[in-house]
Amino acid sequence: MSLFAKRDTECVPAMTLTDAQTSRLRVFPASIDVVVPSYNEAKTLPISTPSIIEFLHKVVAANNTNCQLRVILVDDGSRDMTWEVICAETRRHPEVTGLKLARNYGHQSALLAGLTQSDADVAISIDADLQDDLGAMAQMIERYREGAEIVFGVRENRSSDTLFKRATAAAFYRLMAALGVQLVHNHADYRLMSRKALLALREYDEANLFLRGLVSTMGFATQIVPYARTPRIAGETSYTVSKMMSLALTGLLAFSTAPLRLIAVVGLVSSLVSLGVALWVTALAIFRSAYIVPGWASILLPTSLFASLQLLTAGIIGEYVGRIYLEVKRRPRFFVDRIVSGSEQVKDAAVQWSQLRAQLSRISPVAEAQRSR
Repeated sequence: MSLFAKRDTECVPAMTLTDAQTSRLRVFPASIDVVVPSYNEAKTLPISTPSIIEFLHKVVAANNTNCQLRVILVDDGSRDMTWEVICAETRRHPEVTGLKLARNYGHQSALLAGLTQSDADVAISIDADLQDDLGAMAQMIERYREGAEIVFGVRENRSSDTLFKRATAAAFYRLMAALGVQLVHNHADYRLMSRKALLALREYDEANLFLRGLVSTMGFATQIVPYARTPRIAGETSYTVSKMMSLALTGLLAFSTAPLRLIAVVGLVSSLVSLGVALWVTALAIFRSAYIVPGWASILLPTSLFASLQLLTAGIIGEYVGRIYLEVKRRPRFFVDRIVSGSEQVKDAAVQWSQLRAQLSRISPVAEAQRSR
């Protein structure tokens, strides 16, 4: 098996395969795309982009092969200077291609936009903050060479998360498993997809995107690569609790009809409870009528019980109907406003980059230390 380095990217895989194992491997991919969805990541991209490129070049060199590399940076309607940074990165690095979406469509749509732009043998998706270990990319490529069409990056633990996030994530995965939804535990959107898997992904026209669910149900050969997650290299996360809850709800409703079946179960149980309450009230009226205020039970209990059930039922059905409404309209999931390639030469690129860096707000000490290395 191959030996892999840590996150610092100073080491790359050292091949120790036998001749028999090597004969069964695929050839090293002739082209690799890395898709990086970005929203308000002006501080992180100047650090993460060259880090990704440098590491990929080391992986290619370690395998003694030629490979076309490309990093696709997707600006998901950022409010800061993310697009200006992306344009500057295309001038600094010919491997970079920038996509600017017409507005903010959300992380899943931005990721899909980058994946649909990819025409490489394999595409690897990773977040701009580099909390996901770059070293896992080398392992993903090895799993691809061993025959996997999809390789999932899986977090070894959630020690870097808050207690609230760990608890909600654990509850989400338990709930999805209980409802029969196939998900890779502790996998987000750090994954490798082969050309075959990318073409299959394009066949999905769903407006309610939950990519980790879609990819998990494709049925192609898969492998898992564990890795350790680290703190952000710079800036602050823009993925709020409300966005995480919205994504979880989308995943639940897009892949399971169990909540609708639950409504039927709740209706049956409430009917039995109502019958029991009716028998209890009847017994009181017959045997202890002196202690009963006339009419209270027959009005209050059924009204409160059925009103709450109706609201719950209407809310669950409404969520499904709303998503059906979005699907049947068949609206485009995103529009690409601009595409900038690293092959476009711009005069005085170094000067423009210096001016842009001067406009950016101060980078965190962690980011600055990494840049100095």
